[in-house]
Amino acid sequence: MRRRVFISLAAGSILAGCGGFRQSRVNPRNWFGGSRSRSVSSTPAENTNPLIPQREDRILFRKRDEIYDGTPVDQITRMVIERTSDGAIVRVTGLPLRQGAYDVRLIPDDKDAQPVNGELGFSLMAVQSDTMPQGSERAREVHAAAFVSLPKLETASIVRVRGARNEQVSRR
Repeated sequence: MRRRVFISLAAGSILAGCGGFRQSRVNPRNWFGGSRSRSVSSTPAENTNPLIPQREDRILFRKRDEIYDGTPVDQITRMVIERTSDGAIVRVTGLPLRQGAYDVRLIPDDKDAQPVNGELGFSLMAVQSDTMPQGSERAREVHAAAFVSLPKLETASIVRVRGARNEQVSRR
């Protein structure tokens, strides 16, 4: 009984002495201090709506004017065109010569991605290294996809995807 009373009194006095720990530099919650509000001077342009974000010239993480260093993928092994309510998704599987291909893109042959003479053409490109090992086919496989809207799809009778050594063609 005496031990319990002594232990509880000792624990209570130790716990009461920890009140100064809150303002101590040992406490991790005090390492960065409290946040403070400060005003920022901003001059909005004329006739702008602050609820509409300003358009940046970016596509996800890269700028539009960056130069793409991709080269054609060696072989196109598979092409699937999946219909959607707004058009179609062209999914392509390619096989580069070496492992480590990245930034794989389906680049349209026409600048505006419009069908030319009823043909909608793409090239499967990727950034590839010459120093990587060849590896198995499964390790080298790359995938890319592109959306084609319904008006473009209606004017195209052929969808063609080119690689370095072959191409896949789908006709209506």
